[in-house]
Amino acid sequence: MASYQDTDDLKLAPALVQLAPIEAKAFLNLKASAERADGAIPAKYRELISVAVALTTQCSYCIEAHTKNAVTAGATREELAETVFIAGALRAGAAVGHGLLALRLFDDADAQRKG
Repeated sequence: MASYQDTDDLKLAPALVQLAPIEAKAFLNLKASAERADGAIPAKYRELISVAVALTTQCSYCIEAHTKNAVTAGATREELAETVFIAGALRAGAAVGHGLLALRLFDDADAQRKG
């Protein structure tokens, strides 16, 4: 296997939908509602939010699709760059937040070990 993700994998989407039609319908309805054009959040910002989420979840397909959509919606390179760093800062912040949990769990385990 040359790589784990390949754009040719997207050709399997119809089969995946056919194999789990109820779940696929629910997913596609949720996706459509998140990407609707008539919401209070303008399309450009919806797409930049989607790029940020895709960066934190590390979905290559989503990064590609939503970056292209952001361009179509009028986003600039500067807005994309800021989106990248905002997503990075939040992801790093989440690591610190989980680090606090790890520190508490460590202290709990150490206290139990000691007695």
